[in-house]
Order: sequence, then C-alpha cells, then structure tokens
Amino acid sequence: MAASEELQKDLEEVKTLLEKATRKRVRDALTAEKSKIETEIKNKMQQKPQKKDHLDSDKPAAVVAPMTTGYTVKISNYGWDQSDKFVKIYITLTGVHQVPHENVQVHFTERSFDLLVKSLNGKNYSMIVNNLLKPISVEGSSKKVKTDTVLILCKKKVENTRWDYLTQVEKECKEKEKPSYDTETDPSEGLMNVLKKIYEDGDDDMKRTINKAWVESREKQAKGDTEF
Repeated sequence: MAASEELQKDLEEVKTLLEKATRKRVRDALTAEKSKIETEIKNKMQQKPQKKDHLDSDKPAAVVAPMTTGYTVKISNYGWDQSDKFVKIYITLTGVHQVPHENVQVHFTERSFDLLVKSLNGKNYSMIVNNLLKPISVEGSSKKVKTDTVLILCKKKVENTRWDYLTQVEKECKEKEKPSYDTETDPSEGLMNVLKKIYEDGDDDMKRTINKAWVESREKQAKGDTEF
C-alpha cells in the first residue's frame, strides 16, 4: 500500500480518536499528531508534480509554498463576553484573516471546543477549552474570522442564562478562593464556622479531637471559666 494511503488511514483514525477524547492532555497530543500527519500528506502530494516539472525542462518549475514544520503554539490569552444567546470568545492572532478559510478549524462538543489555525506565520496555533460552565448547542455554534481576530460563538443551550465563568474549573477555583466565613460577622460566629468546616473535612481522629475540645469548653463555661 502506498505511503500516502497509509498516512490517510492514520489521519482518519486520529480524527476519530480526537472526536471521542475528553481529556485536555489527550486532545492536545492528538491535535498535534493530526497536524503532523496532515503536513506529511501535503508534502507527499507536492513531491509528485515537482518530479514531473524537473523532467520537463521546457516548462517553468512550479512554485511550491513553504510548508510548516508542524510546530504548534498553545493559545492561552483570550477574552470573552456573552449575550442572551451566545458566549463569545475573542482570540487575537496577527494576520489570521490572511490565511485560507479552511486553515481555521473549530470543533465543538456540548461542553467543549477546540480551535486549530494552520500555517500562520510558519506555525500552527491551538486552543482547547474543556468543561464549559454550561452545555452549548453544537449545531448553533460557529466561528468568524476578522482582522487579526478569531471570534468563537458558543450558542447557549438555554438562552437568557448568565455565565459567571467560562469553565467549570474557573468556577471551582474562584469559589475555593472565597473566605469560608463573613469577616464582618461576630468573631465567635466566624470561629464556629471555621471549626465546623474543619470538622466536616477532617478524619475520625480530627473529629474526636474537636468533640473533646468542645465538651471541655462547655464544662469550663458551666463553671464560669471563659478563658477558652
């Protein structure tokens, strides 16, 4: 079987795996491998006319566009906002409006999307966002390429709902950063909230220690000793 046919089969299998993959590290690896195989296929397709032109000295040599090395840059900077119907993600890429339309690809699932921009300034650019805060409509989602910008439009599955965060991970991280009690409340109430949190998260030994301290505190209070 010809090498190009083998590469095509590899590409189809990678695409199938990419559609099923949900883990970010796995999708990153598959996306990079997909770009690498596509580059190899293009190189082999362009090698054939080059040989023919070399044999025919009466015809000018074909001008072959330089191919990318397959090096992929991970996109980490972006902005986003929302309307009643869409969550909008803005990615700035200088010159992206000048590459062929088919070089800008976005794949959506109900809770994720991945962007791949090929052959931009000699590099590929990739952005994968998993675990979106809420489900989106795959059919209603799309992309737009503007001057130096890619706009990704994620169609909200439930319209007129507000997204406080883009992803579930962002939400969990922000909530962990919030204080576990209100600093403006009575200090003793704040202390009780902290102890309650420690008790709920602690193991059996921790719970026994807190219970013992609580009993001793109550006994001291009953005797009029409020030092605790």
